[in-house]
Amino acid sequence: MIDLRQLRQFIAVAEELHFRRAAERLNMSQPPLTATVRRLEEEIGAELLERGNRVIRLTPAGKALLEHARLTVEQADFAVVAAQDAAAGRTGTLRLTYVGSAMYGRLAETVRAFRRSFPAVRVELREATTAAQVTALREGVSDLAVLLPPLPDDTGLRMNEFDEDRFAIALPAAHPLAAKGEVALSDLADEPFVMWPAAEGRGFHHQVIQLCSAAGFVPEVVQEAHQMHGVLALVAVEIGVSVVPASMMGFRADEIVYKPMEMAGSDFTLLLCRRDGPLGAAAQNFLDMALR
Repeated sequence: MIDLRQLRQFIAVAEELHFRRAAERLNMSQPPLTATVRRLEEEIGAELLERGNRVIRLTPAGKALLEHARLTVEQADFAVVAAQDAAAGRTGTLRLTYVGSAMYGRLAETVRAFRRSFPAVRVELREATTAAQVTALREGVSDLAVLLPPLPDDTGLRMNEFDEDRFAIALPAAHPLAAKGEVALSDLADEPFVMWPAAEGRGFHHQVIQLCSAAGFVPEVVQEAHQMHGVLALVAVEIGVSVVPASMMGFRADEIVYKPMEMAGSDFTLLLCRRDGPLGAAAQNFLDMALR
């Protein structure tokens, strides 16, 4: 059988057309190199070199072998590099899910920095609710998730604090309260609310309800929307008011007026979550970068 070592030695002889120079190039002695070429000729069943007193020429068989030997060695080298890149996370795929507000905070810059550092990694981003993200993690269809605590069941999951945010009141631009300098949550006691289903973000939903309770009322929810962009779209068309992450205060700013909240309990933490067990190299690189 012909191996890569024999092909590399033959390429040196074929390119130098001189056994001594080829041996020096390979940092080896000449006799083993001559023996290698002889073994190749025996294996192939044809002469590869025309040997004269001072000159070596390639036979047609030698020319053909040189052409394909170069390709074979190049492909072998490429295979080694590809394996090393995959093992180091320089190639591959990162599957990342996130709640909508996360992309308005640290996540956007983290993704940009990761793509600059690992341009050959395919990054698959998908916005999803906290509940949907947990399901995706458990089913192995995502690698990392940026979500909102608390989780009803965090068994088999690992979580790290990733970003900080707080709530803001979102009002349609034409709402009478939009012109006020400051708006308290209690000012919304009689307003129709737009919210998201509690099952899709239970911790976030519960925190808003608790804030309203502390302000002295229970919000009248007139419509629900999936994901925060959907909630804000309904606010923009004057379906109701809402309480949303302050990081999204630039979203549809011509149609929505945002009022930051300063009351106790109006801040919250986003978590970067993964499954227990080994993490793919590309995902591990992202995790390391995100937590630095």
